[in-house]
Amino acid sequence: MTPSTDRIQQLLADGVRDRAYPGAVWAVGNAAGFQVGGAVGVLDPACPDTPMLPDTVFDVASLTKILAVWSTAGTLWEDGLLPLDEPLGAFWPEVTGHPLGRATARNLLAHTAGLPLRAQLKNLYGTDPAAVREGVLHEALHRRPGEAVDYTDRAALVLGYLAEHLSGHPLDRLAAERIWQPLGMDSTRFGPLPADRAALSAPTEFDEETGRHLRGTAHDFSARLLNGVCGIAGVFSTADDLARFLRHLLTPSPTGQAGFGPTWVKESLTVHTGELTPARGLFWHPAPGTDPADDTWVHYGFTGTGMWISPSRETWAVLLTNKLYYTRDRQPLTGIRNAFRELAFDERPIQT
Repeated sequence: MTPSTDRIQQLLADGVRDRAYPGAVWAVGNAAGFQVGGAVGVLDPACPDTPMLPDTVFDVASLTKILAVWSTAGTLWEDGLLPLDEPLGAFWPEVTGHPLGRATARNLLAHTAGLPLRAQLKNLYGTDPAAVREGVLHEALHRRPGEAVDYTDRAALVLGYLAEHLSGHPLDRLAAERIWQPLGMDSTRFGPLPADRAALSAPTEFDEETGRHLRGTAHDFSARLLNGVCGIAGVFSTADDLARFLRHLLTPSPTGQAGFGPTWVKESLTVHTGELTPARGLFWHPAPGTDPADDTWVHYGFTGTGMWISPSRETWAVLLTNKLYYTRDRQPLTGIRNAFRELAFDERPIQT
């Protein structure tokens, strides 16, 4: 069933009115591609005559973990280069003999590796990217691998480093050549963006150093510290490119062609945390308020982005906002995201 465009537009317009975000772009589709979508609000409140447009470029923040890390991990796994259940120290010399070497790639993808929760890289390791890498890979674990589910950005950072080791290429080149270019995601890239692309991007948080809102430069400090490219954040994209990516999840090419194959999608959109809570797939997690059996999976970005996929419904959805322009508080956007998902996937209201 095609979702109600009017109801979604009204929901998101109400969010603009309530200053949950300056503007939003959304899209919903199926295995055949785009079905419906739209845009509301303005690109930048400082320029109220500039509307948010369907092709606006967004700092997608933690969606980087899916677009660049999870996806390339899938191609490496399908190529036989990434064992999911062997201790990392068995095939990655950088972590051999160090605490991280006891964890597995599956632990990292399910957030059960026991990594430290703190992520203030500059405060811990300084500003040299090589020192940051060494510190992250050699630090003691917070817990024993497999003991608990602890979401931490470090899992994506470590997996990005691992993908670079296994492929012999930097993460930005690996993602572009193995995922984005084959899928026709021409507007997706790591920042900082060139001036012409930055002008089309939605501004995020106010930056004290420059005295202006960040635009075309990643909000995430770890990404900026690591020259714009890391597994945590740093990717910029559009609703159309994310639609291409999510459609591929529903109709993935066979292994060895464009992007990752169907086996990786099926493997990932399954609970891998057993009886531990919260339930996690491989970097994806069940949408809040739903049962894992409902088969609706989501990943969010701190700047105000999100994407959902439901293989059983053959439906995907994208919601991109720059809520960080106003606030770091997640609450104003939480209810909007959940209501958007219900409308996009034609769900009945959740009973409480």
